[in-house]
Amino acid sequence: MKRFSFSNIMLWVGLLFIYLPMVILVIYSFNASRLVTVWGGWSVKWYVGLLDNTQLMNSVMRSLEIACYTAIAAVALGTLAAFVLTRITHFKGRTLFGGLVTAPLVMPEVITGLSLLLLFVLMAQLIGWPMQRGMTTIWIAHTTFCSAYVAVVVSSRLRELDMSIEEAAMDLGARPWKVFFLITVPMIAPSLAAGAMMSFALSLDDLVLASFVSGPGSTTLPMEIFSAVRLGVKPEINAVASLILLAVSFATFLAWFFAHRAEEKRKKAMQQAMDETTNPSWQQVVDSRRSTSSTSSTSTSSN
Repeated sequence: MKRFSFSNIMLWVGLLFIYLPMVILVIYSFNASRLVTVWGGWSVKWYVGLLDNTQLMNSVMRSLEIACYTAIAAVALGTLAAFVLTRITHFKGRTLFGGLVTAPLVMPEVITGLSLLLLFVLMAQLIGWPMQRGMTTIWIAHTTFCSAYVAVVVSSRLRELDMSIEEAAMDLGARPWKVFFLITVPMIAPSLAAGAMMSFALSLDDLVLASFVSGPGSTTLPMEIFSAVRLGVKPEINAVASLILLAVSFATFLAWFFAHRAEEKRKKAMQQAMDETTNPSWQQVVDSRRSTSSTSSTSTSSN
């Protein structure tokens, strides 16, 4: 009988501590009773009732829209910042620039949210924009926060790249923008995808920043859930959370599936190349023999 070590026991305790509440949440989303703590049988009426809860569904769609915009903008800005930090090694103020890029990682969100709120108020007084806080200000705040994560992820990947490939392409006459889009971007595509997924998740989950820079009619899903939980957990909240868990699990499975398939194709291609190197095909043997015979006949005729 296999003995459980202390590390294995703590591992399983940690996994249960993380995932058991999620399982309970999903189970109670099918509770027929309106009281969350009282089990009233199995029912899907709370999932059906989500279609009638326009306020909650609007907050869900608003959060998804902001998260998509944030992922796109954060990947663009974070990638540019990562290129500056890794490819331009010497310029005035490089240390200050690196500190400003990574500052949102260690800055408390309360300080960041308050700073952005004061900035938007000052801009409204000076230039008249934004007239009111809403989805645009939330998107700007989330992009500012998530770009730092993308910059760290992409810069770590850029430091591992072999620059000789890019230099060879430029030596052959390729323009820098062409080298970037055709060579560099495909090589850093996994880090870009990871940064986009991280930005999407952080934006969808954010509560503090959105609370500072949001306005009337721009309530996000975390804000809606937080305000509802303060008055008591409702069964609709469990249903929405279960749907989000399902969507995240499905997206994670798709990412793993495509990554696994790409890795299998790469291994098969490497194995096929090694087999062709060690065991030449019949056609290659025939071609080599023909070339040898033609060479010998040419040398005989010349003699």
